[in-house]
Amino acid sequence: MEESVQLVKKHLPESFEEFLDMGLMKDGIYKRIEYAIENVFDICAILNADLKLGIPGEDEDSIIHLVTHGIISSEMHEKLRTMKGFRNLVVHRYGRMNDEIAFSILQENLGDFALFKQAIEEYLNTNAE
Repeated sequence: MEESVQLVKKHLPESFEEFLDMGLMKDGIYKRIEYAIENVFDICAILNADLKLGIPGEDEDSIIHLVTHGIISSEMHEKLRTMKGFRNLVVHRYGRMNDEIAFSILQENLGDFALFKQAIEEYLNTNAE
């Protein structure tokens, strides 16, 4: 997750016009952010299973279990829902992706990955056996 986010930060330009002209580099940014988001949900599923928080039917269930057990906040839950929605846009509507909206989302929300990591690390450090 961290490596992908760092690569996106490193290559994400300041302006939308530059982003629009990036060609394959833009495609790489989309792919890396998709991968990072999938990593987040994998981490949620692993925590859910390892901590025996309940049997999830889908990604959303794992997140709800993490909130219910105080591992992440409801605010983080909303951030994860936003991530999932963005990932679904990238994966399922890639050919019709609105690059301007995607660029704006990337600029505004890349910090959410660090917040997620911090929340998980705080929980693990506090509850280490």
